[in-house]
Amino acid sequence: MSFPHPRRRSILLAAAAVSAAATAPAAASEPHGAGGGPLVIGHRGAAGWRPEHTAGAYTFGVRAGADWIEPDLVPTKDHVLVVRHENEISGTTDVARHEEFAGRRTTKTVDGRAVTGWFTEDFTLAELKTLRAVERLPLVRNRNTVFDGREQIMTFQEVVDLARALSKEHGRRIAVFPETKHPVYFRSIGLPLEPELIRLVRRNRLTARDCVVQSFDPSSLREVAAARLGLPLWQALGTSGGPYGHPLTYKEMMTPAGLREIASYAGWIGPDKSSLVPPLTLLEDAHAAGLKVGAYTFRAENQYLPAEYRKGTAPNDFGDAFAEYAFHFGRGVDAVVTDFPDLAAIARDALRS
Repeated sequence: MSFPHPRRRSILLAAAAVSAAATAPAAASEPHGAGGGPLVIGHRGAAGWRPEHTAGAYTFGVRAGADWIEPDLVPTKDHVLVVRHENEISGTTDVARHEEFAGRRTTKTVDGRAVTGWFTEDFTLAELKTLRAVERLPLVRNRNTVFDGREQIMTFQEVVDLARALSKEHGRRIAVFPETKHPVYFRSIGLPLEPELIRLVRRNRLTARDCVVQSFDPSSLREVAAARLGLPLWQALGTSGGPYGHPLTYKEMMTPAGLREIASYAGWIGPDKSSLVPPLTLLEDAHAAGLKVGAYTFRAENQYLPAEYRKGTAPNDFGDAFAEYAFHFGRGVDAVVTDFPDLAAIARDALRS
């Protein structure tokens, strides 16, 4: 796998306008990037600068230039959709410090994997609201630990309300980008995600410009599609294995035939950024199938960058993130999912200029 040297950045930027025009432009009825450029999606808000999935992270992300904000959805015991990357919350909250909940620590099998900790489905919303968010990667992003303990777990409804308030504040439409997490598991315990998500979309009258639903699970997206909400759907794609409980692998889903099948129910694919690097042809194949492409997850630390873009040897120091954005914008991606939406927005501004 090879990457262009940063000195080729100007060539890539010049090519980007041509590439963007030639590939799957966003429909007017769907969310789109500022100024018509590629979308900047705040991954869990702005996870590089604030503890993820908090009001502070989402607010910072939008102020930094994000067009969409991403809440991962998991249910509570009383079937309220809350926003956490995983239903196991020991790494993203202070639950372990709450003696009253010590007895709820347990081991469960989630999507075929044994997981030990505390799980949202064992708490009511009122109980979860007594917890506070903490930085998930304190050894990588120590600066973010200063915000530990300051914010509550949010509900999906609260994220929708915040997106609308931020839209009004900034004079531009901010879309929510919810992901259904572990749909097979939650169906198996009687807490399916999709009916409640569909109810909230209807209750809030979310349109195609307000909400895009994503999942790694095709059955989850098909259930949302069957509700005829008119929302864009995004099929996320892993780098190995396949969606839990489904016969197809991600590799098979990324073939031309697999992409045509995805296009029958979704308008986007969301592959790992490494899946878009030549000689791989996923980007071109997806556009040929009529799909838009949003790459994940862009981060600034050396350990998350290709070797060509690292600076020095310290894994948590920042490398040349701008060069990586330039490469993918030059290739013609329609969106980037990023922990650092401010850096992506600056790179997009360079693309337009």
